[in-house]
Amino acid sequence: MKVTIVGTAYPYRGGLAAFNERLANEFKKEGDEVKIETFTLQYPNFLFPGKTQYSTEQAPQGLDITRSVSSVNPFNWVKIGRKIAKDAPDLLIIKYWIPFMAPCFGTIARLARRNGVTKVVSILDNIIPHEKRLADRLLSNYFVGSVDAFVAMSRSVLHDLTSFDDKKPQLFCAHPLYDNFGEKMDRERACADLGLDPSLSYVLFFGFIRDYKGLDILLEAMADERMRKRDVKLIVAGEFYNNSEKYFELERRLDLGDKVIWRNDFIPDSVVSTYFAVSDIVAQPYKSATQSGVTQIAYHFEKPMLVTNVGGLAEIVPDGEVGYVVAPDATSVADALCDFYDNDRAGQFVVNVKEEKKKYAWSRMTETIKSLGAR
Repeated sequence: MKVTIVGTAYPYRGGLAAFNERLANEFKKEGDEVKIETFTLQYPNFLFPGKTQYSTEQAPQGLDITRSVSSVNPFNWVKIGRKIAKDAPDLLIIKYWIPFMAPCFGTIARLARRNGVTKVVSILDNIIPHEKRLADRLLSNYFVGSVDAFVAMSRSVLHDLTSFDDKKPQLFCAHPLYDNFGEKMDRERACADLGLDPSLSYVLFFGFIRDYKGLDILLEAMADERMRKRDVKLIVAGEFYNNSEKYFELERRLDLGDKVIWRNDFIPDSVVSTYFAVSDIVAQPYKSATQSGVTQIAYHFEKPMLVTNVGGLAEIVPDGEVGYVVAPDATSVADALCDFYDNDRAGQFVVNVKEEKKKYAWSRMTETIKSLGAR
């Protein structure tokens, strides 16, 4: 097939870029012709909460990536939509995560599919965003109207989609493994690289820090008297996308002392494996969620997980088998962590993780997309 992906890719960084690039590689592996049209401007700087939008890594090898799309220029949307229509791919794939992108993506998709050849398939991270704004529903409706079919990566998003459209083809396909961060590392070496004591135990909170991800819950759990007595530290590895001071103030108020290790920069792809290698368990104490790429990194590196029973997280972390599904409160999180260490659950959880991860092949995602494109 001839496939065009419109969305984030190199030189932009983060999970969206990693997803689109990995998806493109899977299509290539299957013999399809694939190109990515990424942004000349993704977010205006005043709207971007992080330090930089750009990657410090080398460009991915073997991918056809063109910087062509401006998220804020309507004339550009018309130009790119017409360009794709003329190119006439069988599939135009757009990963949708935030209503801000709806005018851009929706206009490009509408123009592209006018050729009568191209089918537009959207992979939905969210259809209702975690951090809501006034015009969200109006914008998402505009985007939904431009798409032929949808892939939702959690059943909660599939349910949310029905409030916008329940007629167009829509399928569930779980987020595939993020297997593009290299192989598992030796723990001793990883501890040395990060300057950590290998005799201690580590809980990992990984990824961009936003309020809905519940870092405050995890800090309160680490302050539980049962956790204070253990040689367990929390590693917070990721860049703040919200006010950082409230977390540092909470740390001081809880008197966590040296129980928390802060690594608050964007973690480059080449270093991701190091943080997962040193950790015993990956904690995602989210207050709201759909699905999470962090879970799929944990599966790749065969790490037990602790998630909360919100959104679609519980769908892919079988409770008591590969980790824990708990209520989004500090006591429940602390209870699970204490059980994990008290009863030495890591060994059996890892065995189960190795089996469970087989469900999340990228070929399942491409198969789902192609089946929708054929309808």
